[in-house]
Amino acid sequence: MSYVTFEHCGNDHHEWLASIEFYEKDLHILENRLSEIVSKNSNHDALEDAEHFQNQFIIQKNTLQELRHEINEHEHYAKLDAERHAGHMNDAHAAKHDQIKEDFSSFEKIIKELRHEFNNYLSRWM
Repeated sequence: MSYVTFEHCGNDHHEWLASIEFYEKDLHILENRLSEIVSKNSNHDALEDAEHFQNQFIIQKNTLQELRHEINEHEHYAKLDAERHAGHMNDAHAAKHDQIKEDFSSFEKIIKELRHEFNNYLSRWM
């Protein structure tokens, strides 16, 4: 079994958790703007698109919850492993860390695209 230093994780856990907090607040703001649009528009197209965005916001909030859980769980087990092995963790923890990093990066790409799409929607219906 091979090991890597716990420092492999760097500050990623802290940064990811802070970003999750930001994205949760951002999604809340987007939901409020969506509610504002819905309350002012009865157009079928506006409402149909609103449903799409509402569903996407729910999906992304669920993704954030899953990421938070994965990060917290990974941090806990990686720290335990590092404590048992003089600051080193099993390379499986490093692989899990890299997978979370990839998942978080994918989430950020998706949320950026969603925000862009939503801004286009806002410009049509505000």
